[in-house]
Amino acid sequence: MLLIAIAFLRFYDQTDFEFLGYITQPRQWSNGFTVAALLATLANFGVEWNRRNRETNRLAQEAQRRIEEEQRRIREEQRRIREEQRRMAQERADESRRAEERERQIARTRIETRCRIAEIQFQLDPSDGNRRALREALALLAEYGDLFS
Repeated sequence: MLLIAIAFLRFYDQTDFEFLGYITQPRQWSNGFTVAALLATLANFGVEWNRRNRETNRLAQEAQRRIEEEQRRIREEQRRIREEQRRMAQERADESRRAEERERQIARTRIETRCRIAEIQFQLDPSDGNRRALREALALLAEYGDLFS
């Protein structure tokens, strides 16, 4: 609008358009409108500059938020993996302890059975062979006695 007013005031006079005769000093009005147009252009430039900076900041913050969210998700996933590995290691250790305990129980039962068999055989027949078998069972019991504690 200002450019049209500037053009009318600068390039035309009352011979071209009658209503221009009502304006005194059209050149000063044209200069004033030119300054106003420049100021409006500068203001628009400032507004657009500010809008662009805000948009750039918004995009940068959004990208930063996505990066932080991705890092948080990765940390959470790593924590979950570590927890799962710890749980699996604990399960393996528990299973190993149970297997070890079963092996000790089996060994304990074998030794006890051997001792009882030797004792019963000796009671039924106190021969030298059975006496020797009883001594071997007692020696085995003495050697592996910690299994029973």
